[in-house]
Amino acid sequence: MKKLLLIGCIVFITSCQTATPTPEIIILPTVTIPASPTPIPATETPEPTPTLEPTSTPLPQYFKATFDTSLAGWVILQAGNDAASHVSVENNILRLQMDLPYTWFYALYSPFDYGNVHIETEFINNALTPASAGLICRYSEIDGWLEYNVSTDGAYNVLYGRWLSAGIADYLPVIDGVSIDVKQSGETQQIGMTCSDTILRLYVNGTIIRTVDVSSYELGKGKVGITASSYESTPVVVAINWVTVSESISP
Repeated sequence: MKKLLLIGCIVFITSCQTATPTPEIIILPTVTIPASPTPIPATETPEPTPTLEPTSTPLPQYFKATFDTSLAGWVILQAGNDAASHVSVENNILRLQMDLPYTWFYALYSPFDYGNVHIETEFINNALTPASAGLICRYSEIDGWLEYNVSTDGAYNVLYGRWLSAGIADYLPVIDGVSIDVKQSGETQQIGMTCSDTILRLYVNGTIIRTVDVSSYELGKGKVGITASSYESTPVVVAINWVTVSESISP
């Protein structure tokens, strides 16, 4: 089950600054993060600014990302620990490695905001103890976001996160449960989430496991993304094979 996190620092693939925040682990429902997180490099040769470089080919709104050589359009955020972690693209796989406990990665697709949308990913989560991977929709720094997490122990949950003020985030549990459709650590599996008006539909390996009413959170549009987390034991390596973003589909 996803545990609430402390946003410690933000990683931009194309930037290089460092900081030394002091993380603090706080149990649900409130997490405190440093007031001024600083981007840190994900590679040894980052670009001089975090600004996305213009390209001759516009980035797509709907797509299947196979992570061949580029992370164009994606912004990587790290939370929970300020130590350098490993984000890389290897053999068409986005590899997220967490060597310290209670570390969270977020990869947000930044060019577009989506209302009704379906996002799906295929991944392998290598962990000896519970660790999670998940999906995000309607992410907004002002209004908050919805986060669907699936753990290696078969548990899942949906969280609503939002910023309370500079450096303060609040996470509220929406639902949680256990599904026999979740595969064990080390196996390839797929998860999906449809954000459709006031309803979330949650998928594991092609099966709808839950339909959730999220009307009370009043989120309209926002970014989509993927997430991965370590808990008590490390290392944890989550290998993302692909991500698809498409228009909202019917069940």
